[in-house]
Amino acid sequence: MTLEVDSIELSFAGLRVLRGVSFTAEAGQLLAVVGPNGAGKTSLLHCISGIYRPQAGEVRFDGQRLDGLAPHRIAGRGVARTFQNLGLFQKLTVLENLMLGRHHLYRTRFYHDLFWTGPGRREEIRHRKHVEEVIEFMHLECHRKQPVGALPHGVQRRVELARALCMEPRLLLLDEPAAGLSQEETELMARYLLDVREELEVTLVLFEHNLRSFMDLADHVVVLDFGRKIAEGSPEEMSREERVAQTHLGQGPAPSSRPIGPEQAETAE
Repeated sequence: MTLEVDSIELSFAGLRVLRGVSFTAEAGQLLAVVGPNGAGKTSLLHCISGIYRPQAGEVRFDGQRLDGLAPHRIAGRGVARTFQNLGLFQKLTVLENLMLGRHHLYRTRFYHDLFWTGPGRREEIRHRKHVEEVIEFMHLECHRKQPVGALPHGVQRRVELARALCMEPRLLLLDEPAAGLSQEETELMARYLLDVREELEVTLVLFEHNLRSFMDLADHVVVLDFGRKIAEGSPEEMSREERVAQTHLGQGPAPSSRPIGPEQAETAE
């Protein structure tokens, strides 16, 4: 189940956001897309998940085109995502939020659910069983009936990941899953992502501004800056690449070669 991003171009009102970005995420791989704020990471994620439609280039998953499809159709092909700013329903319980992750998998008619007929009951039981398995996998048992808005931020991050897993994805796109987390919480999130990749056999594409958080997990790294891919390789290779190490690993001041001025004004995330 390979994800192929081929020469993606994206502009808004003449502002070039992505400039010919290409990379491949192999099946079972954890690929990290890193870059500073404004590099185009979130815009690229939106192109893959169907929120944005690129002006040029292609996105393919398992050999099928994704670009141009609506987000719900992309989800139906086994692609799930998380959000940097949590997309959870704060007044609903953890269980209810996770059940919403199953919505696109329901096969009953509305009247089956309205009158709670046999097919509706059986469908609900089937989806509830899967959600309970995800709750156990993410160690959320003690929070299942609590409103999400009452939970600590670190737990809400886990709920966000759990809801994406309830979609039964083959490809999972993660938008800065460590945003707002402490070092301990970040390490816990990293362990969950490792379990998702190894136990559930899901391909992961991680969009992060700081490679250090997930350095030990990534199989491959793509570095963006001002909408361009400026480097690509293994984490070890990227840690030896001076410009990448300085900008994304905090090993010294940002390089003076980073472009400023008119080109910077041209690109926005």
